[in-house]
Amino acid sequence: MSTIKLGENNVETSGTLPKKGEKAPDFNLTAQDLSEKNLSDYKGSRVIMNIFPSIDTNVCATSVRKFNEKASGLKNTKVLCISKDLPFAQKRFVSDEELENVTNLSDFRDGSFGKNYGVEMMNSPMKGLLSRAVVVVDEDGTVMYSQQVPDIGEEPDYLSALKTLL
Repeated sequence: MSTIKLGENNVETSGTLPKKGEKAPDFNLTAQDLSEKNLSDYKGSRVIMNIFPSIDTNVCATSVRKFNEKASGLKNTKVLCISKDLPFAQKRFVSDEELENVTNLSDFRDGSFGKNYGVEMMNSPMKGLLSRAVVVVDEDGTVMYSQQVPDIGEEPDYLSALKTLL
């Protein structure tokens, strides 16, 4: 279990992120077309998982925009933006923002991603949503980098995450 901040309040998460050198847990997430996506669907590509509470908040939306911008020059890399938002809201955001370098995926069906990656918030008014985190995996699904952002109101460390791919 990790402790993060939401304003002045402590929030417990369901566990801890996978660490560098570990195999990333598989997942079953929902794409914008309501199809199911698994980590194995991205085998052979490097993957940045941008994990956050909701696309409809400023910091979360900013992280999607920034990863979209910064990932455009990375070869063989997919950026997955993961939240519990419904796929319809994710699709609307990507369309409105004209983002082409990110894939939004939802953990709304069974919530197993949040539990398996240790990012489900267990208390606070945001209980059940995903905390802000970044996980980078290589072509074989091995974790290269992970960051549990210590305060929900802060952006992730983009530079450190991207450096692992250079």
